[in-house]
Formats: sequence, structure tokens, C-alpha cells
Amino acid sequence: MTDLVSVFLVDDQPAVLKAMARLLQSAGVSAVTFESAQAFLDSGNASKAGCLLLDLAMPDMDGMALQGKLTAMGSALPIIFLTGHGSIDTGVLAMKLGAQDFLTKPVDADRLLAAVQAAFERNRLARLASAEKQAIQARLNSLTPRELEVLYLLVEGKLNKQVAAELGTVEKTIKVHRGKVMSKMDVTSVAALIHMLEKLKA
Repeated sequence: MTDLVSVFLVDDQPAVLKAMARLLQSAGVSAVTFESAQAFLDSGNASKAGCLLLDLAMPDMDGMALQGKLTAMGSALPIIFLTGHGSIDTGVLAMKLGAQDFLTKPVDADRLLAAVQAAFERNRLARLASAEKQAIQARLNSLTPRELEVLYLLVEGKLNKQVAAELGTVEKTIKVHRGKVMSKMDVTSVAALIHMLEKLKA
């Protein structure tokens, strides 16, 4: 079962929340509202699918502070800042810190919906990449310590006999380990193995 894709609206003005939620829902988009940044953090939605439509100027914890906390948590939710108090400088800073978009109130409905769809796509790709990394890491975790040693020597470009010499064993044994490494990692070549490990660094 896949997560419901939602826009998480955070604004300290109930009237704005209501209007934005109505606009999104009229376009068939799920909207979940919060009247403070802390309320959103407490909801546990930071790892959910979708995007965050976030007011910049709020009491206690403002939008930029919430953005910082979500970045520290590793949240993949793209952020669209929505504000009536914004400036070009603030918008540029928000974008540099990873915001998806920066819109000023009153926002154009078509522009908002386009920004939301772009954010959804960015989040979908980020979640796919994250799931792929987790799958690769799980395969790595299934290797024995010796198989890991063989793997890293193989990706360095060493031949079976060179791996055997370095590990103080015979080539026949390394061939067995190599076969298990390839099977567990679900690849058929060292080149594919290197490509897979590169994805973990991305």
C-alpha cells in the first residue's frame, strides 16, 4: 500500500488554511492543515509522501526554522514557501537552502497548483531513490565480513588471483566468494556492482 500523497499546509492564520485547503481539494489534491510549525513536527508527517506549503512568518517557530529542522531530520518533503511578508532576498535564501518554490500572497491558483505538482514529482523521485538505496544497503548487510572484503577489492579492479593473494587464500576460494557476492548483490558484472555502490553515494 502506497502512502497518500498530500499537501501539508502550515500557517498560523486559520482563514488562510481554510482557503488554501479548499483550493487544493477542489483540484483533487489531499490537504492536511496545521496552525503551527511545531504542530506539524509533532504530527509525524515529515516522512510522508507529498509536499509542504509553509508560511514564512509565524510566531514561535517560523518557516525557515522549520525548514532547518526538516533538513536536519533528512525529510524529503519539498517545501513551497507562501508568504505575504517575503522579500526577494528571503526567497533566494529559502531556495538556496533547498525550498522547491517561493510564492507570495495572494497566490495565483494556477501557479500554486503547478508548484504543488512539481513538488509532488520531486518528492516521488526522492522517495524512489531512497527506497533504492535502502535495498542496496540491505544487500550489502547480507554479505559476510569476508564477502565484503572481496567486494571492495573487486571494485578496486583487482583480479581474482590478486584478491586471493591479498587475503592470503587461494583463487578457487575467491571465485566462490565472488559468486556469492554477485548473487547476493543481484548483479552479473563488477561494472554493475560499481554502478550500484555509486548510487549509495548520491
